[in-house]
Amino acid sequence: MSSAIKHWNTLSKNEVYEMLSLREKVFVVEQNCPYQDADHQDQMAWHLLTYNDHKLVTYLRILEPKSDHEIWIGRVVVDAEYRGKNLGYKAMQMAIRFCREEFPECTIKISAQAHLQAYYSTLGFQPYGLPYLEDNIPHHGMKLNRAE
Repeated sequence: MSSAIKHWNTLSKNEVYEMLSLREKVFVVEQNCPYQDADHQDQMAWHLLTYNDHKLVTYLRILEPKSDHEIWIGRVVVDAEYRGKNLGYKAMQMAIRFCREEFPECTIKISAQAHLQAYYSTLGFQPYGLPYLEDNIPHHGMKLNRAE
């Protein structure tokens, strides 16, 4: 297994194709949730890609902070064949480390599917606000305050 965090400008065409393919495979097809995945946010993001034998098995993106000192981690996905192997957790830990090193003044936020709220709590995320529907799936905002 190998993981890397790359900015959009450094991704190869194959890496972009693989990340979009994995996201579509899980979020659109597997979860039966048609939505606009190509949201014009990828070009302003960092992308964490984990490969096993040249196959993309884990992906997430980190949206660069705006003036509100918040950084967002999203599109967290693990290929079905590789779930239950702690790969998503390791990817999130790597993303949190990256955010802390590159953007230490920022609060890290996620939009968590409601059934994964306890999972993200194990990484230190705390819920805030009220639950909401995103693409007809229950979600909850969660945040990890900046390191003091």
